[in-house]
Amino acid sequence: MRRPIVLLVLLLAASACSPGSTTTAPAPASTTAGDPSTSSTTAVEASGAESDRDRSQTTTPLEYLDGPARAFMRQMNEPRPVENSAMPPRHWDPERFPEILVERTEILPGGPPPDGIPSIDTPSAVPVERIDWLDDAEAVIVVSVGESTRIYPIQVLIWHEIVNDELGDVPITVTYCPLCNSAVVFEREIDGRLLDFGTSGYLYQSSLVMYDRQTESLWTHFDGRSVVGTLIGTELPLVPASTMSWADAIAAFPDATVLERDTVDPKPYGRNRYAGYDQADAPLTGWFTNREVSDRLALMTRVIGIRRATPLAVPLDLAAERGVIPLDDGAPLVVFWSPGTNSPLQDDDVAGGDDIGATGVFSPIIDGRELTFTSDDGVFTDAQTGSSWSIAGTALTGPLAGRRLTPVEHLDTFWFAWATFEPETTIVG
Repeated sequence: MRRPIVLLVLLLAASACSPGSTTTAPAPASTTAGDPSTSSTTAVEASGAESDRDRSQTTTPLEYLDGPARAFMRQMNEPRPVENSAMPPRHWDPERFPEILVERTEILPGGPPPDGIPSIDTPSAVPVERIDWLDDAEAVIVVSVGESTRIYPIQVLIWHEIVNDELGDVPITVTYCPLCNSAVVFEREIDGRLLDFGTSGYLYQSSLVMYDRQTESLWTHFDGRSVVGTLIGTELPLVPASTMSWADAIAAFPDATVLERDTVDPKPYGRNRYAGYDQADAPLTGWFTNREVSDRLALMTRVIGIRRATPLAVPLDLAAERGVIPLDDGAPLVVFWSPGTNSPLQDDDVAGGDDIGATGVFSPIIDGRELTFTSDDGVFTDAQTGSSWSIAGTALTGPLAGRRLTPVEHLDTFWFAWATFEPETTIVG
């Protein structure tokens, strides 16, 4: 089968399953000589037969396509700054990319074009005391690398989704996907090569799909894996991160720096364009197509996902009920939950949602000794020394004051997203 017909079939399928069949990718500024929309190949010729009509009057395959499909065909062939670019919709071409780690037609347009949701590539960070625009219960992402800690407000990330940064001399990428309510942080240097990431404008199972600007490979943000393109199969090292309230963050890390709001390309920071999303019964229609997702929990159930040899999911309601949940899957873990952090996805204002609390996952081992904890209104006390601990895993008082538990990479997210990427999960409780 000739390539135009292969692409025709793919694009018709993609057009049929794209959300509402109305999402239109922008037409490029110009077309190239290889643009199929300018080809004189006819539908009859493509099938190997001869046309009885004058070729100048015959109908091309593209005339049967709707507007979005024609736009995708043009994008498929417009020039890119790197060779072998997998920038959508090129990933739909099985001749160009015969190998792909997910179903290619499940990487779907989310609405904005590539970089339509702009990453922050030259971030500015300031001391805690210079911030006067965050509410105490407002959700932020806290990342520590070595002795350096930086706080990334979700009211900024909800408009940019990606921050290419450096913390403690380590290049990192901080990502946040509102549709799966997930903040994931990666190291972005692979085999000595520094990568910068942007938003592709596409989603995989209602989760952000990133691209790197060096090779234009596509990556699923949820697990930091390249799924198509030059770097296919590469996995970015994960960096532990926690979502907690602004008040908890600055109490635990008073010397941290804070990501400033972008003044070059400012957005309506503090406003939430996904208001009410976390109150829905299911992800947005059209972008989540996984019919095999486990029904052990409701799709929008909040869970604490822990990536282990056997992945674990702790329902947030269970964590809120108990406060402390000890786990052991060969190595001891402890899960903390404390009140005081508002949902950023419920109200028109990022700070205005209901209190859903904050979580932390840690190794409970200090100086070779395993600690056991109890909880009282978000303050955690170990039975061995009587020291009190914060949601950030920092000892506040007692013999261990100033010590920190070792954080374990975990993810606050919705069940539909966690179960899609970690289908063999054990549910705690």
